[in-house]
Amino acid sequence: MAATRAPRLTTKGQATRRRIVEGAAEEIRERGIAGTTLDDIRARTATSKSQIFHYFPGGKEELLLAVAAREAERVLEDQEPHLSNLDTWSAWQSWRDAVVARYERQGINCPLGMLITELGRATPAAQALTSQLIGQWQAALRTGIQRLQDTGEVDPQLDADRTAAALVAAVQGGVTILMSTGRLNHLEAALDTSLTFLRTAAPNVG
Repeated sequence: MAATRAPRLTTKGQATRRRIVEGAAEEIRERGIAGTTLDDIRARTATSKSQIFHYFPGGKEELLLAVAAREAERVLEDQEPHLSNLDTWSAWQSWRDAVVARYERQGINCPLGMLITELGRATPAAQALTSQLIGQWQAALRTGIQRLQDTGEVDPQLDADRTAAALVAAVQGGVTILMSTGRLNHLEAALDTSLTFLRTAAPNVG
C-alpha cells in the first residue's frame, strides 16, 4: 500500500473525516465491500468527490484502511465496560456474555475480516492493524488476570500474558467457526472452557 501524507485537519475537518469513515463503515456493513462505491459513500455522508480525496489522498484503499481501523476499535468498544474492569469473577462472566452477544449480533458477516481480506492480509498495513488489535485485546485481558492474581483469586505463578493470548485465540477460533457455520456454540464452548481453566488456577478452589 503506497504511503500517503494525511492532511493536517481542523476540528471541523476531523469531524468530516470521521463522518466519512462512519458512513463508509455503514455502507460496507449493509452492502459488503464489493457492493460499496465511492459514490455510495459520498451520497450517504453528503460529501463531494474532492472532499473524499482531500481526506483520503490514497483513494478507496486508504479509506478502507481507515474503516478497518474503526472496525477494530469497535471490536474492543463492544466489550466495554467489562473489558476494562476484569477484577472479579462476575466481571469476567459479564465480559464473556458481552463477547457472545456482540458476535451474535454480527452473525456470519465480519466487516473487519472482509476489509482485511480486501486490503490483503499479507500487506504491512493490514498486518500492523491486526497486530495492534490483538495486542490491545491481549493486554486488557492480561491486566484482568493480573488483578485476580493481586487479590489472591488466581495463582500468581500463572503466566498471565500467555493465558490472555489463549483467551484471544479462543474467541477468534469460535468466531471463525461462526462465520463458516452460523453457529455460536463453538464460541460459547471456547469461552466457557477458557474461563473454567482460569477458575481452576485459583489457589483455594476445591
